[in-house]
Amino acid sequence: MIGTTRLPGTLSERVDSADWDALTAEINEYGHALTGRLLTPAECAAMTDLYDNPEHFRTTVDMARHRFGSGQYRYFTHELPDAVRELREALYPHLLPIARDWAAKLAQPSPWPDGLREWLALCHGAGQAKSAQILLRYGAGDWNALHRDVFGDAVFPLQVVIGLDVPGVDYRGGEFIMTEQRPRAQSRGSSTTLPQGHGLIFTTRDRPVASQRGWSVGPMRHGVSTVRSGRRHTLGLVFHDAT
Repeated sequence: MIGTTRLPGTLSERVDSADWDALTAEINEYGHALTGRLLTPAECAAMTDLYDNPEHFRTTVDMARHRFGSGQYRYFTHELPDAVRELREALYPHLLPIARDWAAKLAQPSPWPDGLREWLALCHGAGQAKSAQILLRYGAGDWNALHRDVFGDAVFPLQVVIGLDVPGVDYRGGEFIMTEQRPRAQSRGSSTTLPQGHGLIFTTRDRPVASQRGWSVGPMRHGVSTVRSGRRHTLGLVFHDAT
């Protein structure tokens, strides 16, 4: 799978063809799950090349300046590249049942309509009208502090990061890391190496965790370990907009 250089169908068809029952089970169990390949190496390279064309982006964030870690990322404008727009629209309906199930388990509101565009309109009505889709670049020594991508009250509980480079070839280190705060216990951590073109679906903020009293909130954070050498790029797909 990782060595595949050609993929059949459109981006939407690739997303639809995933084993969503297995992915859902893994997300429910661990708060994250790795998809199969969604982008070819050529498509990953084309996405990475966008980073040096500032007209695609509304702002650039220097992570060290804001004490987020070290590295840089850029927020796309609302004029999203076709691949970013298509992936986001294709993923949303598959993630939506998980979001609604989690809200029901935690007795929380479930404000997400069937369509992504309708949900984004609600975000804009709540004052969250800026694009939150990001392209990230890490060099040797860069890292990302543990955090949550919450930009206001309108939050979708899952997001996706797609690896654009080949780990062990283009860079070393730079594993995706998550920590889960467990009730009355020490936190649990996990790390995932992102194969090129594959997506990692993960918890934005919280997930339901089974307990003796039913379901409780399991707070989670994510980040990136230190890149030892080379350069690492990822595409971040967030399903709510920012303030």
